[in-house]
Amino acid sequence: MTPIDHQTLHDLEFTTIQGWLSEFAIGPSAKERLENLEPIVLLGDIAAELKKVKEFHTIRTTGESFPGLQFEELTKELVLLPIIDAVLSQDGVVRIYRASELVNSLLHFFDKREEEFPHLVSLTHSVYYTKEIIETIEKVFDAKGTIRDNASPMLLVIRQQMQVLKNQINRNFEREMRRLIKEGLLGETKETYIHERRVLTVVSTHKRKVHGSVVGSSKTGSLTFIEPQVNIPLNNELELLIDDERKEIFRILKQLTADISHHLHLIQGYQSLLVELDFIHAKTRLAIDLNADLPSISEEQCIELVDAVHPILWKNNQQLGKKTFPQTILLDKFSRMLVISGPNAGGKSITLKTIGLMQLMLQSGLLVPVHPNSKMSFFQRILSDIGDNQSIENELSTYSYRLKRMKYFLEVSNRRTLLLLDEFGTGSDPDLGGALAEVFFEHLYNKKCFGVITTHYASIKLKADRLKNAINGCMLFNTETLEPLYRFSVGQPGSSFTFEVAQMNGISMELITEAKSKVNEQKVNMDKLLSELQTEKTYLEKLNKEHIEAQEVATQKQLHFEEQKRRYDEKYKAMQENVATNNSFIVLGKKFQQFIGRYVTKSRKKDINLPLLEEIKKYISVEKSKSEEARRLETLKATVGVPVKKTKKQKVVEVKKDPYLQEKIAIGSTVKLIETKQSGTVEEIQGNLCTVVFGFLKMKVEKEKLMWVK
Repeated sequence: MTPIDHQTLHDLEFTTIQGWLSEFAIGPSAKERLENLEPIVLLGDIAAELKKVKEFHTIRTTGESFPGLQFEELTKELVLLPIIDAVLSQDGVVRIYRASELVNSLLHFFDKREEEFPHLVSLTHSVYYTKEIIETIEKVFDAKGTIRDNASPMLLVIRQQMQVLKNQINRNFEREMRRLIKEGLLGETKETYIHERRVLTVVSTHKRKVHGSVVGSSKTGSLTFIEPQVNIPLNNELELLIDDERKEIFRILKQLTADISHHLHLIQGYQSLLVELDFIHAKTRLAIDLNADLPSISEEQCIELVDAVHPILWKNNQQLGKKTFPQTILLDKFSRMLVISGPNAGGKSITLKTIGLMQLMLQSGLLVPVHPNSKMSFFQRILSDIGDNQSIENELSTYSYRLKRMKYFLEVSNRRTLLLLDEFGTGSDPDLGGALAEVFFEHLYNKKCFGVITTHYASIKLKADRLKNAINGCMLFNTETLEPLYRFSVGQPGSSFTFEVAQMNGISMELITEAKSKVNEQKVNMDKLLSELQTEKTYLEKLNKEHIEAQEVATQKQLHFEEQKRRYDEKYKAMQENVATNNSFIVLGKKFQQFIGRYVTKSRKKDINLPLLEEIKKYISVEKSKSEEARRLETLKATVGVPVKKTKKQKVVEVKKDPYLQEKIAIGSTVKLIETKQSGTVEEIQGNLCTVVFGFLKMKVEKEKLMWVK
């Protein structure tokens, strides 16, 4: 197994995450595990841990009625139970009772939910539902966790005798106290308890007037505590009964321990299950606290973070009321070495630490604060070189320390290594150190590893631009206000804005101009060019954003127009149908008006209207046939669910429509989201899933949610 690099855990402040986790734990076992939590490098183990946490996260965020996970560990009880004639304490028995109740509730919750929460259900295989332990303990203990009077016949007799004695002692005491109050022999408090015995508080000057045993006095000596003489033999007898009670309780607990010990394996299962759930629940509570989620996991090496935030920075900014800027970053086999440049205090190191801490958290079985559309993979080694790590003890300078780390990186790095190098190459002569850093960079690149590097060296930026699977990125800087924007942009190196930052911090233009004169002209020109490129890119991004927004507005207007047109068309069609219906009624009315005019009411000929009636019947028959045919077509149209049209021979032809032209969608197609009308380009198609690039964001979208544009 690949060893964990503890310097990396320190550099990326993973210990802070461990501290947060331990605060969420209930018992000491889970707390200790979380305080010593480390990344896992075995793929199967990581995936299983993440799925358990995700399932618990689902339970907690969807309002499921999960049992309250409150318990005390059974560590002491599990040590005693295997020992012959061992006796559990009363508190220990109560802990086992409550653990059994809780586990039964958990089993009831997970019953018939194996498909929904398979990984959490697998934790319950070492336990089973039973009332046997609970019923055994309930014979001895009541609901308050105290031993019942009838736990044994002997205990019942002892406690009954004790109660009779206590009542007699109290009656005697009350009578004696009333007498002494009348005589004015008692102090203000009148009574107290000494060694669990009720005694009188007597003014010391009158102590010889009270019959009884002196058991003590106040600090000042003004009061004397006296046990009434009449109660001394009764209290002695009560002490003997208390001892008898103690022995009988010991005997009862011994028998109860023997009965419970038959369930030793089940109780061991209780301890294992509850500690494991405590461990997972603490991770879940942290995920909820950080708004974290589980990204999709890729077997191929990649880091695709969408809206990732550094959790420690986010928490600190929350307390200060400041905004935290999320970052979107992509590393894959085509861009596996990312070189980030830009001004100091612009967010380079935070971006690098965000990537590193996300990876450590994921490989420790934790959900991470990213958008769920993010994608991550696992690395065998995560190595970092961040900050000033001088060693006085070993007489190492910062540069010597970094060289030793680099030697180690060059020895162990491979295609499953993630390197995080902050201020790469610094600590020595800029020209000589830059040349050595360039060589180190190229050798690490040839190791096929993944890496995130922050630097000010122009040579490293140029090398990243020339290498096929390396890429530049920069932290954006507002050249007008001379303030960092804390936004990451990929594709070009960034200017260090050395002179601009100096000007922002109050350095006079005279000194800045003098400094520029001492710098190689090519370096100044290159930094100026990078600054201008960044300004232009920012301007183009602004234009592109405005164009996208304008396009969305235009699309919305077009859809609104089309909707209005559809409504008017439907209204016009309905009016046309009404006109046609009314015209048919008018024609029918005129026809029957003619029939009425031809009908003869007065004639001697008996059958004079017979030809007219035959003509009317024939006319009605034809009109009825037309109506029935029209109804048949309407019924067929409703049954089939698609528009139909009649041919000359009255054949029904289906007319299928695909309003979004989804069959035309292919790699390279321009598409829009049907819901938001946001435009993008199809990069990849896998079955029904399309990978679409929307500006700087890449998403997997189902084909049914897209419309083809071109």
